[in-house]
Amino acid sequence: MLNNHSFASTFKQIRHKVDVAAKMLSGAGDLLKTRDSLSDVGRKNSHDELHRRDAADIFGANLQRVKESIRVLEEFAKLCDTKAALIFKELRYKIYEIEKKSFSKISALSDPRQGSLRKKAIK
Repeated sequence: MLNNHSFASTFKQIRHKVDVAAKMLSGAGDLLKTRDSLSDVGRKNSHDELHRRDAADIFGANLQRVKESIRVLEEFAKLCDTKAALIFKELRYKIYEIEKKSFSKISALSDPRQGSLRKKAIK
């Protein structure tokens, strides 16, 4: 929605670094074998997950998931590969930076009272 090359590039770099760090962890290939999606306790949506106010709400919810996920990866990586843990920590702080930089731009998109800001945010 923002059509922002810098944000898109940063997110892409983070995705690639997460993949590299995850592959550093022993047993990472076994994760797929142990997945039991049919009986996963999180399979059913809660009522709150079905409602979003606007693009900023969706972005915020997903950014929160990213931060939580990277933090969990960082903590578990400490058990088997401190290098991977440090990569995850670095990525977590990059996400914090992106969140701060992007919040006003995303918020401007979702607030119809700020139409002129919306046009500037997209550029």
